[in-house]
Amino acid sequence: MTTALSVQCPECGGALEVRPDVLAAEIVICQNCSSELEVVATGPVVLALAPEVEEDWGE
Repeated sequence: MTTALSVQCPECGGALEVRPDVLAAEIVICQNCSSELEVVATGPVVLALAPEVEEDWGE
């Protein structure tokens, strides 16, 4: 059995738990503020707000 890692949400500052095998570039959702967060590093786990998806209008 693996234990979840506790990390701090960069948006609300609340604690959230992620799997210990989380991958870089994976998106996780904060259970406190519902922000979409991107894993930017895995050792230790570092989270950042996920970039907004924008249309490129074929450019």
